[in-house]
Amino acid sequence: MIIIATFIEAIAQILHMVINIYIWIVIIAALITWVRPDPYNPIVQVLMRLTEPVYVFIRKYIPTVIGGIDLAPIIVILGLQFLDLFFVKLLYSFASALQ
Repeated sequence: MIIIATFIEAIAQILHMVINIYIWIVIIAALITWVRPDPYNPIVQVLMRLTEPVYVFIRKYIPTVIGGIDLAPIIVILGLQFLDLFFVKLLYSFASALQ
């Protein structure tokens, strides 16, 4: 059982790291939109390709533009924080129960 518990802890740690990296990608992409970026810059293109599909999905169900401010990045960050706090901790708890 220790092998399964260690495997689940490893998955939880990797998921936590991926969630944190994506949160930083969303933050950086949101900050870049404030300064009118060059759309041909490869970094800007990568950031937009990583964030825009998630924003479109959120905008399909929730009106995110309020007073000219797009709240989609904040909604994405809150959703990712919820996943991190709930699901990752649940995986850690499950792994510790197996030991």
